[in-house]
Amino acid sequence: MPAQVYAYAESNDVANSVGNYIIKHQNAALQSGETFKIALSGGSLGKVLKKALVDNKDIAAEVNWDKWEVYFSDERLVPLDHEDSNYGLFNSLVLKNLPAHIVLPKVYTIDESLVTGKDGQVQDVDIEKDLEIASKYESNLPKGAKFDVILLGCGPDGHTCSLFPGHKLLNERSKLIAYISDSPKPPPRRITFTFPVLENATTIAFVAEGAGKAPILKEIFEDKHTKLPSKLVNDLTTGVQVSWFVDNSAIEGVGIVPSKY
Repeated sequence: MPAQVYAYAESNDVANSVGNYIIKHQNAALQSGETFKIALSGGSLGKVLKKALVDNKDIAAEVNWDKWEVYFSDERLVPLDHEDSNYGLFNSLVLKNLPAHIVLPKVYTIDESLVTGKDGQVQDVDIEKDLEIASKYESNLPKGAKFDVILLGCGPDGHTCSLFPGHKLLNERSKLIAYISDSPKPPPRRITFTFPVLENATTIAFVAEGAGKAPILKEIFEDKHTKLPSKLVNDLTTGVQVSWFVDNSAIEGVGIVPSKY
């Protein structure tokens, strides 16, 4: 099934559509199970989630936070309160802004006690502890590594999670969580979902905004032969439903016909 693209003029409308998408799949998951399993990326997604799940009171009222299990599709090997931590971003923008009476979701973070080095750099690092971080995170994945929703970003180079163009991890099949120490985007040390996890998701949604994304989205949607990681996600044939939530400027000049969610 081709990826669906939903485009809006305003950033708030993008966020609200992402919020409605999340609620739809939350409710579907809770009809058939006890928890809603969602994986998040970092970057600008934190601001989108705050607009959708905190600031929009109508959507916020429908979030069953106590039923959520939250994971991160990739994470930087830094302390949880570090400015580069994807958990730290979600915590500061979303969790800390929830009303006091809310029962918080179960959030799976990296084992901070194993983090060595400084600022996710490669100097003075205990590689064995880095590998243990990845292994422990994999052991915490849901049964069958099955997610109801995975929310992703798309970098200007077409990367997603911490899967970068031309990197060997694009072919990783034995590990569900992989360690990377040569990320071309700083910091270099991270852990990331691999394609077997993405392939097994029920739904995946990209969120991409801004005119700076238009060139890479043009390649992703118009070049059938490109091997960009985000394109590889678009082309998954395992039955996962892939959607894109974008603003109009992100698809300016891109040969696609968007709709509204």
